[in-house]
Amino acid sequence: MEILALLGVLLLVYLSFAVSASAGLGGSLVLVPTLVVFLGSKEGIALAALLLASNNVLKIATYRKTLPFRAAVGVVLLLVLGAAAGSALLVAAPVWVVTAGVVAMFVATLIAERFELQLARAGFAPVLSFASGATSGFSGTSGPLKGVAIRNLDLDRRHFVGAASLASFAGDATKTAIFAEAGLLGRQAVLLALAAVPLMALGTWTGSTFNNRAGERRFAMLFWTVMTGYTVRLGILLA
Repeated sequence: MEILALLGVLLLVYLSFAVSASAGLGGSLVLVPTLVVFLGSKEGIALAALLLASNNVLKIATYRKTLPFRAAVGVVLLLVLGAAAGSALLVAAPVWVVTAGVVAMFVATLIAERFELQLARAGFAPVLSFASGATSGFSGTSGPLKGVAIRNLDLDRRHFVGAASLASFAGDATKTAIFAEAGLLGRQAVLLALAAVPLMALGTWTGSTFNNRAGERRFAMLFWTVMTGYTVRLGILLA
């Protein structure tokens, strides 16, 4: 049973990498709850940050020709600042507070989604970027906040994934450094990370291939499907 559980975890890890490489984000939608259930709240969030940061290195290499550095620099910097603040809170907080924070983040995300168009038109992307990093650092996932912030840059699908990869790598690398210093990763987490390495390459290839073949309309459908997934997960957590 333990072996079957591990294989199930690795399958979901691969799926998270494939979704992330195709849509630019959404990997945490699958990865964070999987690892939290398998390892516990703090260690699961810390390992998710490590895996997502490592996977984003491959995504950056894959989308290297469509990395919009100039357009994404503001989003990246604010996301890093938010991630550092959120991660510091996670390290200091008791486990029950972290778990409650995950639920609270999804409630806030649902409210943000309701007003997203008005916020985007008002130039709210910088605030969304910082909030994205902060919620990601504390709960392991930023919900649709990061997606809405980057979507507001009006990029095509390849440049969107490039921008999301840059922002995600910067945020996840910041979180990983803080979590590593705090010693949140145990032996089981390290072994699982090593087992996930080949899945990163396979998942990135799968997602990139889909993104390359999809038109802008199909990509938009994928993007909003991921956004809907965050909302569905909110309902599950609150049930």
